[in-house]
Amino acid sequence: MQQLVAEYRTVRASVLRLWFDAEPPGREAVDDISCFNDAIDQAVAESVDFLSKEVDRWRNVFLGVLGQDLRGLLNAILMMSHLISKLGDGTPVSAPIARLSRNGERMKELLDDLLDYSRTSLDLGLPVSLAPCNLAAVCQEEVEVQRAALPGCRIEYTTDGATQGTWDASRVRQIVSNLDTNAARYGNPASPVEVKLRGGEAEVRLSVENEGPTIQPEAIETLFEPLRQVADGNAKAERTSMGLGLFIVRQVAQAHGGTVSVESANGRTVFTFVLPRTPRQAA
Repeated sequence: MQQLVAEYRTVRASVLRLWFDAEPPGREAVDDISCFNDAIDQAVAESVDFLSKEVDRWRNVFLGVLGQDLRGLLNAILMMSHLISKLGDGTPVSAPIARLSRNGERMKELLDDLLDYSRTSLDLGLPVSLAPCNLAAVCQEEVEVQRAALPGCRIEYTTDGATQGTWDASRVRQIVSNLDTNAARYGNPASPVEVKLRGGEAEVRLSVENEGPTIQPEAIETLFEPLRQVADGNAKAERTSMGLGLFIVRQVAQAHGGTVSVESANGRTVFTFVLPRTPRQAA
């Protein structure tokens, strides 16, 4: 891109040099040169904008294809590790195989986030499969999975009200996973992560609250942007996250016709995920 701009500048300088050689500069020539410069600047801006969009589009296509291919290979590895785990249950290899399976599942989650990001970046939207379900049971199942995946984090789960409705259960599990992982990564390890599900007449509210450093207002404004992370000096988090978790959370909310918000004050942070109860509202 810098080379393109440099070439435009070289062409402009050459044209102006020839212009001055052919015609002595006067009032009309100055006006013409000004119009010429404006036209060149506009052409450069449009070319750079077009090139940037094309680079981004093909990068997202590449990431999508790469993620899909890697996901297929990883599924084969996970199936084999599950088979070996069953055959070696109770033997000295059972613990390493279990760790291999957990790491594989974590890689699968990262690839799923990458594929979702690629789809939304290419304006393909985030696919959801709406079906009747009970969110209390769905969230309970995912909380149990997260308790096993995050042994150093205490997760408390409560539910209240009617939690039946029409949603994509797998996407809601993804929300619980991303928010719990985010709370465990940036929160105070000595304090629990509180997951609360509240059913109302027209909507259901899922909140994840944790104690930890207060997120500054300027950081909250960009929190749900892709490939962003809260700058807290947590080197381990930076190595294990692509910065897509909260971006996917917002995309899932929008795909259901819902919203997600965050409040952070006095050392406590609360993410609230609101889902309408019916497909008509989700449309």
